[in-house]
Amino acid sequence: MAKKFKDYYDREWAELLSSKIIKVNPKFDSKGFISEVEKAVDGKEFLARQDVIVDVFVNVLGTDYQKNIKLFTEILGDKLEKPEGMFTEGYWLWPIGRYVERFGAEYEELSMKFIYELTQRFTGEFAIRPILEKSPKKTLSTLLKWSKDSSVHVRRLSSEGIRMRLPWAPKSAVFLDYFDDAIKILDNLKSDEYKFVQKSVGNTMNDLSKSHPDMVIKTTDRWLNESDSKETAWIVKHSLRSINKKKK
Repeated sequence: MAKKFKDYYDREWAELLSSKIIKVNPKFDSKGFISEVEKAVDGKEFLARQDVIVDVFVNVLGTDYQKNIKLFTEILGDKLEKPEGMFTEGYWLWPIGRYVERFGAEYEELSMKFIYELTQRFTGEFAIRPILEKSPKKTLSTLLKWSKDSSVHVRRLSSEGIRMRLPWAPKSAVFLDYFDDAIKILDNLKSDEYKFVQKSVGNTMNDLSKSHPDMVIKTTDRWLNESDSKETAWIVKHSLRSINKKKK
């Protein structure tokens, strides 16, 4: 029987994270952390496990967000060299992303710098949501810059972070409410060479199509007029899949 995703966040995960922390902070209460995690996650489902682990972070590391982010930055490790590996190699970072998701909006600049690094090892699509909701214009401006970043992971985040119906996250209306700002991000990505980014752009547009199909049709028509690349054609098809399904 295959191991369920939630079960990766257990005592073994706590031991792995502790081994990383202890290298940069020899005073870290490794035994206490492992013990608390093991007790806290028992019987919990996936998201509940993430939250109780975050609670353990606070109990063991304290409430100094800036200090904790510095520690987390020091243990991030090498960046992913390819689009693949976000969950297979970076899965251990999910609770750290959840920590930023819960507390990071109060420290926008610091959190955005960390998310930029995090997404190149795991993903920042969940951590960025509260910051986007709190400061939409400012965050969209940063994401516009990230949409031209050399890292495929950063470019993907600029799209994935603004999805209206991102799985495992509360629905967001920022993409719709600030459409003129948000669509500029996707304009920069409409011919991205990586399928990793193309899928995200298509999913972001497909989310919008479920409530505002006319906006999606108008935008994708414009994209096809602006670009005859196979990448744009694929993104447009992926963007329109829910609309086309209704036509059948």
